[in-house]
Amino acid sequence: MELRTLGYFVAVADSGSVSAAADVVHVTQPAISRQLRQLERDLGVDLFVRSSGRLRLSAAGRAFLPHAQDVLRRARGAQDAARSYAAGRLERLTIAAPTTTLTDVIAPFLATLGPDDPMPTVLQSDPSEAYDALQRGADLAIVTEAPARPLASAAVAVLPVWAYVRSDHEWSQRETVTIDELATGTILALTRPFKPRQILDTALEAVGLTAEGVVDCSNPQVAQALAAAGRGVAVVSDDPRFDLHPLEIIGRDGPLRIELFAAWEASHHAAATMSDLAARLQAFCVVRYGADVAP
Repeated sequence: MELRTLGYFVAVADSGSVSAAADVVHVTQPAISRQLRQLERDLGVDLFVRSSGRLRLSAAGRAFLPHAQDVLRRARGAQDAARSYAAGRLERLTIAAPTTTLTDVIAPFLATLGPDDPMPTVLQSDPSEAYDALQRGADLAIVTEAPARPLASAAVAVLPVWAYVRSDHEWSQRETVTIDELATGTILALTRPFKPRQILDTALEAVGLTAEGVVDCSNPQVAQALAAAGRGVAVVSDDPRFDLHPLEIIGRDGPLRIELFAAWEASHHAAATMSDLAARLQAFCVVRYGADVAP
């Protein structure tokens, strides 16, 4: 059963006769009649009732017609999609991002998309799963380390790792805190798979310190909630919540920073679209957080 033959069947059903259908599909009447006979043999059922040289749909033909129309509609959709892919266009976009980046960067960015942009879907992924997400079908991944080839990538932003304290904390009137000072109290830190924790640990090691007390938190909002409850200082990279006061953490080599990169398959049919979106995301971060976050 060929799509062309299904098209002849639908054309005859829609126009009411072989002759009228022949004008529509630009095929001779005998050729259409032969194709319809072959379709009926393939299906094992008569689709038309033939009487006095005229055709009308049989009961089976009426039941089969919407299925044929659906197949043709899906085929046209597949062809249109393939042409779109060949032209480098993207109708849908799947983005994989860690929780913090998803909440504070990606979601606000999606609110700026226009009607001509692809329809986005977002996958929340742990940092270690970002590259796997690309292999499982994600188009774009937001990661915290420059990806290696063959992935293509673009730097998106360089964001602070903050120390968050309550408004009544002794540091609440300050703008910065040193890594040495931070190490003297309770630190509400993310678990080690998260980049802010890795940056914190590296900064402590660089000055030969270990934190006196670290409470592991699997979610940055939980860390902030505990800080709001007075249980310690939250060290995270997400935006402030619970009316907490942010302080830049100054390490041996300067303020602690986390880098964001957009990564995608270099061979992706819409690689140019990915590059454009990454550039727009970078510009959005500058508008949202200031020129200092530009890579």
